[in-house]
Parts: sequence; C-alpha cells; structure tokens
Amino acid sequence: MLSDIDGIAIVGLGLIGGSIARGLRAAGYAGRLSGAVASNADAPRALELGLVDDCHAEIAEAVSEAELIVVATPPGMIEPVLAQIAASRRADATVTDTGSSKASVVAAAARVFDTPAYKRFVPGHPIAGTENSGLEAGFATLFQARRVILTPDAATDAAAVACVEAMWRALGAQIARMSPAHHDEILAATSHLPHVLAYTLVDTLAAMGERIEIFEYAAGGFADFTRIASSDAALWRDIVTANREPVLATLDAYMARLQDVRAAIANGDDDRLYRVFERAKTARDGFVSVRERNER
Repeated sequence: MLSDIDGIAIVGLGLIGGSIARGLRAAGYAGRLSGAVASNADAPRALELGLVDDCHAEIAEAVSEAELIVVATPPGMIEPVLAQIAASRRADATVTDTGSSKASVVAAAARVFDTPAYKRFVPGHPIAGTENSGLEAGFATLFQARRVILTPDAATDAAAVACVEAMWRALGAQIARMSPAHHDEILAATSHLPHVLAYTLVDTLAAMGERIEIFEYAAGGFADFTRIASSDAALWRDIVTANREPVLATLDAYMARLQDVRAAIANGDDDRLYRVFERAKTARDGFVSVRERNER
C-alpha cells in the first residue's frame, strides 16, 4: 500500500515529476516527499508550490533516506542521475523511472547499478502528458485512467515491483507489463513518430515564403494535429535519439505509405486514395470508441 512506503524522492519536478508529487498528496500520502531539481533557483519555487516537503539541487540529499526513488528527468540525463542514485541510495530502496524509451534506460541501469540494486530497479513509463513543461506544468489528475507500462524482467525483485505498482495505483493509473523492446516499438509508432511528423510539418510550413498567411488561415484541424509541436524540443530530441532504431523503422514504414498516397494523387487514382482514407477513418473510429469505453 502507498502508506507503507517510507519516504518518496522524485528527481525532476517538471510535468511528470510534479504531477506525481501533486497526485501523491491528493491521494493522501502522508510520508515525506523529497525533490531534486536542476538548480538551487528552482528549489524555493518547488517548496512554494507545495510539491514536496524538502527540495535540493543535489540528488544525494534528496534520495538518501527514501524507500522509493522516482526518476522523472529527460532521457539524456538518465544515466548520470542513476549513477548518483547508486552512490547515495538506501540499501533497500526501490528505483523507478518515467522515461519514454525503455531499452536504453535498462541498459543504463545495468551499467551503473550493482546486482542487488539492479534487481530493485523497475523501469516504467506513464502514457500521459501535455505539451507543457516546468515546475508549474503538473497537475494531480494527470495519470487518472491513464496507462503506465512497467518493464521489469524475471530477476526484478517482486517487492520492488509491488512498491512501484502501489504508487501508480494511488495515482489512478492502469498498469500494464511488457518487455522493453516491445514497449519501444509501440511508443515509436504511437508517440515518437507523431511528434516527428508534427515538428516536421510545422517546420516545413514555417519555411515557406507565404508562411504568415498559411498560419493566419490555419483552422482547428491544423491546431489539433500540430499541438504536440509545442512540446519541449530538447526533450523530444533526446527521446527520439534514445529510441532511434524503432523510430527509424516506423518512420520508414510511414514514408513508404506516404509515397503510395502521393502516387495515388499524382495518378488520379481516386479509388485508391479513398480506400486509404476510409481504412484510416475506420481504424481511428474504432480506437476512439475503445478509448471512450475504457475511460468510463
């Protein structure tokens, strides 16, 4: 149970880490919440917002007494952060992360943790977020009715997995388990590729000579499709880089299908174009229907 966890430390208090902190308090967690932030300037603001009970720029100060340590930093920081945790964690501490790619995180953990510590590392990824970032971005209900994927292996300590699952259940999340490789393939298709497409579309239109008029007359569909291009550019560069091979495979498949669509348009093949659009509509309508049922 959540109440049994003897102190929780969250490394990174942006959208995800800050939402975990807010959600834990809303769920009634009465234990000590500690935070680690990127700079001394951020620590007072985190305390003003009531995110944690104590906040530090030094990771060791934040994690040394916590039974559960949650790493919610950008992908490029994962390995050095895990190395600092390895040097300062409690011997019985459970460590988890929230990263959007898992194979790279598992490899980093294997490099920095000794065997006992590695067995208490539970890789995780909440499938939730917005385009916002920073200390102000989080909110307590971000994970409610959202899926969280955990990717432990056969050697992972069962008590460590139970500890992490208790936290996510308290936050209202639905837990799934799979292998790191399978996770990365799924997320490359459903999250990483859409971000690549949104960024590239906006960049393409912004480079056109008549870009001011293009954006002036853009309708709601454009805003909906490109919303995620307002996400933190450095963060998504790191995510795509960390999951390079699955992203490339998915991008290649998309580019091949896009070439087929281009050929249909160029050749006036209206029937072929209709079949593509109709298959896509049917697939998305089914996805929306299932999602709505799951959220009831």
